[in-house]
Amino acid sequence: VALKRMLNFNVPPVKNSTGEPVWKILIYDRFGQDIISPLLSVKELRDMGITLHLLLHSDRDAIPDVPAVYFVMPTEENIDRMCQDLRNQLYESYYLNFISAISRSKLEDIANAAIGANAVTQVAKVFDQYLNFITLEDDMFVLCNQNKELVSYRAINRPDITDTEMETIMDTIVDSLFCFFVTLGAIPIIRCSRGTAAEMVAVKLDKKLRENLRDARNSLFTGDTLGAGQFSFQRPLLVLVDRNIDLATPLHHTWTYQALVHDVLDFHLNRVNLEEATGTESSPAGARPKKKNKKSYDLTASDKFWQKHKGSPFPEVAESVQQELESYRAQEDEVKRLKSIMGIEGEDEGAISMLSDNTAKLTSAVSSLPELLEKKRLIDLHTNVATAVLEHIKSRKLDVYFEYEEKIMSKSTLDKSLLDMISDPDAGTPEDKMRLFLIYYISSAQALSEIDLEQYKKALTDAGCNLAPLSYIKQWKAFAKMASAPASYGNTTPKPLGLFSRVMNTGSQFVMEGVKNLVLKQQNLPVTRILDNLMEMKSNPETDDYRYFDPKMLRGSDSSVPRNKNPFQEAIVFVVGGGNYIEYQNLIDYIKSKQGKHVLYGCSELFNAAQFIKQV
Repeated sequence: VALKRMLNFNVPPVKNSTGEPVWKILIYDRFGQDIISPLLSVKELRDMGITLHLLLHSDRDAIPDVPAVYFVMPTEENIDRMCQDLRNQLYESYYLNFISAISRSKLEDIANAAIGANAVTQVAKVFDQYLNFITLEDDMFVLCNQNKELVSYRAINRPDITDTEMETIMDTIVDSLFCFFVTLGAIPIIRCSRGTAAEMVAVKLDKKLRENLRDARNSLFTGDTLGAGQFSFQRPLLVLVDRNIDLATPLHHTWTYQALVHDVLDFHLNRVNLEEATGTESSPAGARPKKKNKKSYDLTASDKFWQKHKGSPFPEVAESVQQELESYRAQEDEVKRLKSIMGIEGEDEGAISMLSDNTAKLTSAVSSLPELLEKKRLIDLHTNVATAVLEHIKSRKLDVYFEYEEKIMSKSTLDKSLLDMISDPDAGTPEDKMRLFLIYYISSAQALSEIDLEQYKKALTDAGCNLAPLSYIKQWKAFAKMASAPASYGNTTPKPLGLFSRVMNTGSQFVMEGVKNLVLKQQNLPVTRILDNLMEMKSNPETDDYRYFDPKMLRGSDSSVPRNKNPFQEAIVFVVGGGNYIEYQNLIDYIKSKQGKHVLYGCSELFNAAQFIKQV
């Protein structure tokens, strides 16, 4: 909503205006591009009158009779470039929008350039948009994508970090969270764990919200701000958690569609990139082998299949793709049948009466064609994506890993020794084995003896694993043990439903032979459990000493005693140090069972296990 308003020169778009939109061009930097691209497609931009969208630092030609909307971060180089645009008189008028608040001195630089270029009248509006975060789903956001190594898990947890570096990281995170609440138009009540990076974020955010509320003339939270109507009169709860409370989940192998795509494919800002294997039969003998084609697909909110199945276990997804394909084929056959009937020649009575019947049918068939084509496009897309995921599952035995890890995390009996899993050359990549062992190491209640550890280390080295992450996790575990008991993951294990072949009909294009059909039971991960305690006001040793901040209270009183005794309707969970789709899905499943409650999941960056292991 905020973006559409901005692209409409900062006035809310009128619904029923029949006229053409005002044609304009959009100029953004990489930050702006990352914010807009998961939300608005090129077609939607065009419908709003954006004919051209260009990067700020590209070579742009002058288009003197068109207004330009800028959407950029207020950085030194961006401002220099904008001043240059003014001097070169590139456009008819300039609407300057800053993703994050611009400082007074930089604003003066622009003013001076405008005066120098005699272009003061052409700078139509200057806005702080407070949109410095990336929305990936209706209920999920992430802070930034450019320079994300600045706020990464490693950056926050480096042993040699200086105080000033830590300040900078915290300010970056707080700036984005502040933007998030300005856009929501709500002041949260903040809870966080003590003695963690999350606590530093909470203190700074509380202070920033407080200062803004106090400056009544310029407060961003008064009157008809954007989000005024989005929330009920109840304020949302913001739970700030630190990644370190649970390091097992980001390493966990997963079984739901969206999380699998993120884990094994190249999935980034809602776009997945696949390498297509090209068929061998088409190339003549002696020809050079074909290059692999790269295809990218957008998995967005408008993709109904994705919305419905992104949280489903993988076997269900494969089955649904198959069903969609069959219903599509039936519809297509119907259209073909009508066509052949319409081709009837000769004047006999029967044909004519059939014709009038079928004209109606054909008219409806023709009008449903665009819908059919869209259906076909989605089926092809998900067939390709699911097949790519399936190849990984089969070659790396991911179903076995998933089931085994669930057993470890829920402390059930293991049917196969961990050493066998690690030394089995057919099961998984070295990285899979390392993930499995780290989860075992993190989840085990009593410490491993040195002898056992050496044995595992040798097996891991033989399997080609890089042992660097282990030393970090070892330190972390020693430190965490002093701090608190290990996180528990509930005590349910997935129930195998027998092998797939029974479920899948023989005509399916997914060859699922030998892959386990595991069905998930809902169990709350640590992050979800913490949210549940705080949202429902349950007393629990895990969360009882969480700090409580209310930016609306005049004096900030430091206590963990909530003023508000009622359960919350809306909550935002934010993980400092990075999050993943497994936790997101777990929260969504949890909130489904709660009538009328909403939860949003946010994190400083989104990583899969491979990216996380590198940071550890």
